[in-house]
Amino acid sequence: MAKLIALDIGGKRTGIAETDFLQMVASPRETVATDNLMGHLKAMMQEESFELIVVGDPKNLDGGDSHNSERVRQWVADIVKTFPGIPVELEDERFSSKMAVDLMVRGGMKKKQRRQKGEVDKVSAAVILQSYLNRR
Repeated sequence: MAKLIALDIGGKRTGIAETDFLQMVASPRETVATDNLMGHLKAMMQEESFELIVVGDPKNLDGGDSHNSERVRQWVADIVKTFPGIPVELEDERFSSKMAVDLMVRGGMKKKQRRQKGEVDKVSAAVILQSYLNRR
């Protein structure tokens, strides 16, 4: 089995998470500048084999599109075009940042570290990926 990865695509930064080879547990991997995302994904794909890319789907509380939905859909279209052999699925990302902060607090991460936005982004990606794993 190959790993799965998840992306929490933001305007400035993108959090990346990955599963173990058994696809049971999601773990934060890293944060990259969104402007550099495609190049970074290409480098990742050369190093490792990934079976699926899960992308956080930004929704409003009522389930409708948010102000970021169109931007994320454009990224998904670019990812599908660039990596045609790897399926891409959307996963609802509502409350993922809040859950990420809660996990970091419960895990004992110091307040100074939690304030680093990149930390929240990669943990949010792991929350999104674990949600996908739990749902399937």
